[in-house]
Formats: sequence, C-alpha cells, structure tokens
Amino acid sequence: MQNAEILYKYFSEFSPRQVEQLNKLEGLYREWNEKINVISRKDIDHLYEKHVLHSLSIAAAFEFEPGSEIIDIGTGGGFPGIPLAIFFPDVQFLLADSIAKKLKVVEAVAGGIGLTNIQTRHTRAEEIKDRKFDFAVSRAVAPLRDLWQWSRPLLRTKPRSAGSALQPGLICLKGGDLHQEIQESGTRPRLVEITELFPEAFFKEKYLIYVPR
Repeated sequence: MQNAEILYKYFSEFSPRQVEQLNKLEGLYREWNEKINVISRKDIDHLYEKHVLHSLSIAAAFEFEPGSEIIDIGTGGGFPGIPLAIFFPDVQFLLADSIAKKLKVVEAVAGGIGLTNIQTRHTRAEEIKDRKFDFAVSRAVAPLRDLWQWSRPLLRTKPRSAGSALQPGLICLKGGDLHQEIQESGTRPRLVEITELFPEAFFKEKYLIYVPR
C-alpha cells in the first residue's frame, strides 16, 4: 500500500482542493478496478508512483497556459489525463479511447473527485475532425511514428499566445531503448529523462518525448 505522500515529495504548491482530489484517487481506482480492470493488480498498490507521479512528470517539465486544450490519446484508465487535469484546473482536457468501458472508469473517477475540466470521447484519435488542440499527450499506447501521425492533424499550428515558449506538439511517456522507434518516426524530439525530475528507481530508463508541431 502506498499513499499520496510521494507526490508531495516533488510538488509543494498543491491547493487544499487538489490535495483532496489526489488523496481520493486510490479509493476510487480500487473500487472501479474490481469492476473494470484498467490497472494491473500488482500496480494498484503503487498507483501514486507508477501512474499518478509518472503522469505528473509532464507537469514537472512543461507548463500549460490557462485556457489551453489538451487531448489524451488512448487514455485507458485516465493516465496521464486525470492527474494533469487536477494539476492544471484552468486547462481543458479531452480524454479519448477506443474502449468504452475504460472511459466509464474515467468518468466515474472524474465525477468522484469533482473534476470539471475533463470531457471524454469514445473514438480513435484519427477519427477526430472537429477540434484542434494545443498539445496531445499519451502514455505508451503506440509507436511514436503512429502517435505523431495521429496527433499532428489535431494540433494547432501556432502557440496560444505570442510569448509562449512552447510550440504546440505531442508529449508522450515512453520507456526503454527508443533509438529505433525515434528513427522510424522521422521526428526530431526533445527527450527528458524522468529520473532527472524524480530520482526514483521506478523511473530508470523512462522518458518524456516532446515533438513540436
């Protein structure tokens, strides 16, 4: 069993509401995971490190401006989308997945903690034609080549504000030897080693990949 303390080791600026939302996650995920399995049995005991903190590595490395719109491609049980929506309450998130029952868990968890900046959509990313986003985020759901192919048409061509340091782009969480995957994607991403942000053994050989539009 693990509580949310590992998050507060690296983030000190959470509001009381955010702390309350984060603390409620484990109970909700345990309850829903019994009905619809979205997190492996061995991982549920390490929810805060392996899922929540992993997702929040994006927040540790990138700042999303208020009003930004983010799509989480293949959100599964809501990662990285739900932790990011807690962290950035003034940012709008669309959590998309092709498996409807996973979105049922996402909606129940978001409702259970009172998240109002999340929408869900039962769809594949490549089928979305009606919206543009500032960033696409994803956690190891497909090779980088595919993620970039799906996300690029969804991204705005210019940053939300003229002074923004970040171009619209894809930010994904991946692990292992990525050399071949990056080569095959035809992209030139920026890599961040997560152990530089959170020096925990679990994050060894895990990376943030940012591909600007």
